[in-house]
Amino acid sequence: MAPTGKRTGESTGSSGAALPSSGGYLDGRLLIAMPVMGDSRFERSVIYLCAHSAEGAMGIIVNHPAGSIDFPELLQQLGIIKKGEHIKLPENAESMKVLRGGPVDTGRGFVLHSSDFYIENATLRIDDGVCLTATVDILRAIANGSGPKHAILALGYAGWAPGQLETEIQSNGWLHCDADADLIFGDDVDDKYNRALQKIGIDPGMLSNEAGHA
Repeated sequence: MAPTGKRTGESTGSSGAALPSSGGYLDGRLLIAMPVMGDSRFERSVIYLCAHSAEGAMGIIVNHPAGSIDFPELLQQLGIIKKGEHIKLPENAESMKVLRGGPVDTGRGFVLHSSDFYIENATLRIDDGVCLTATVDILRAIANGSGPKHAILALGYAGWAPGQLETEIQSNGWLHCDADADLIFGDDVDDKYNRALQKIGIDPGMLSNEAGHA
């Protein structure tokens, strides 16, 4: 999904846009929201940046659950499995996390996953260990046991216009750190924010609005 050229939260109104082209800046890193940002949609959020360039940025929030939606239920709604067939799902599909990936295009699913799965012309390889796929084919693969070893499904994404993310970082809206598989794919969604801060040496209990940059 290409950066929209709109402020975060505005939808393109299209579900068929191309995936972003990767190359530069903070691609493959994690953004950590600071209290000073003041946007409730991103409060205590950890965002994996899939693309960041002069054209803008696009990322997936990896620590905000999507309410009561679970993956087997979503597969039923999409017609990938029939009602009651969740008992046949592989263990990693049965327990797969469904997250609120961001305020843009919330009706569309984006799967962040390990690089052991790839669909030609549909999968974006972000770095050596992480890919992004936004087609229903990967959901079918996960349901039948041929999908990636690690994956999370996010509904929607976060997008920034050209220069917007840089301005927010300079204004202490975000810190950033290296990504790791556990922070992206780990089950302890509620603890990811604190662990991301600890990764860059910040005690969450001491965090203030005046914190500097990573």
